[in-house]
Amino acid sequence: MSLSFAQQAIPYWRLSGFYFFYFAVVGTLIPYWGVYLKDLGYSSQDVGVLSAIIMATRIIAPNFWGWLADHTRQRLRIIRMGSFAACIIFAGILLDQRYWWLVLVVSCYTFFWHAVLPQFEVITLGYLGNNYHRYSQIRLWGSLGFIAAVVGLGLVFDVLPVRYLPLFILTFLILIWLSSLSLQDASIKKSDTARGGFLQLVLQPGMLCFLAASFLLQLSHGPYYTFYTLYLVENYAYTSTAAGLLWALGVLAEVAIFIVMHRLLPQFSLRHLLIFSLLATAVRWLLIGFYADSLAILLFAQLLHACSFGIAHAAAIEWIRIHFQGSHQGQAQAMYSSLGFGAGGAAGALIGGLLWDYSAAMTYTLAAAAVLLAAVLCIVWLYPSPDAVGHSHHG
Repeated sequence: MSLSFAQQAIPYWRLSGFYFFYFAVVGTLIPYWGVYLKDLGYSSQDVGVLSAIIMATRIIAPNFWGWLADHTRQRLRIIRMGSFAACIIFAGILLDQRYWWLVLVVSCYTFFWHAVLPQFEVITLGYLGNNYHRYSQIRLWGSLGFIAAVVGLGLVFDVLPVRYLPLFILTFLILIWLSSLSLQDASIKKSDTARGGFLQLVLQPGMLCFLAASFLLQLSHGPYYTFYTLYLVENYAYTSTAAGLLWALGVLAEVAIFIVMHRLLPQFSLRHLLIFSLLATAVRWLLIGFYADSLAILLFAQLLHACSFGIAHAAAIEWIRIHFQGSHQGQAQAMYSSLGFGAGGAAGALIGGLLWDYSAAMTYTLAAAAVLLAAVLCIVWLYPSPDAVGHSHHG
């Protein structure tokens, strides 16, 4: 593997290192943020809102930064600036933990932090060139960073109070910024094939269906991302370590899928991969909602993360690569990120926050219903636009 990377002069370790630290932040924030806020004495609704903000800023931020990067061609500078600003602003949490101050800090820090990943995806694909199917082999280091953080902190928080969480997040944010300094911008040739208006491409039925499905899929993940650790620890008396290991198992399954994804993509159509991942996700939420007292079933449900995130995300990145050529790439990646992970995730976190104290099982049932609706939409409407078929044998 490293030989072929070396031949193409792809800075494999520098790209991978960036993903590692970026997702270490995610692995610190998502599983433990709710626990940290509960420890400060906030209610489930407050936790839902403060978690929703993290996702909601993804609605605006990536699109703004994506537009700016596509116009200025200063992608790497935006990544460095965004990660540096995120460090400085996030440090504000160390000063005060009152509700409105947290709202302010989280809103501002995530606005810059979300600038980073979609633009970095474009840089990575720029380095890979025609070896785009190797993307998963670099991106899996992000998953490993997540695992290292979630397992490491699970062990740490069984010993230390969860109050120390912001220090760990800040450390990883600084490492993201430092690793962004080690890269050069990969030139993406300004191609005029991309002149077909961006909106024209977005408004095709297959594309609208893809975006709706992405929204619903991430909405269904909202309660999981926001409350899964609390759910296991409070409702079923699992330890922080056990919860951390369950998170890690999910991401390990995702890594395994990323490793073989370049073999799966030519074998199956993207449409079939997406529909399969949506159906598997629905099964996953029902298992977590109703059988969390059985460790065996929880383990199986976490393995389904390979489908609910791994297959779905890799297929989505490929769908966008095929449908948006040249200079629309940055905007398209940003739109996928903001509609799915942003709007969808925020809606899921808010709905989860409102329903959570009423019934965890009902919250997960609703998540399963959302993702089943997405599967139905895809079965009926998800067909590639005619002009994209020529670019790909995946159909």
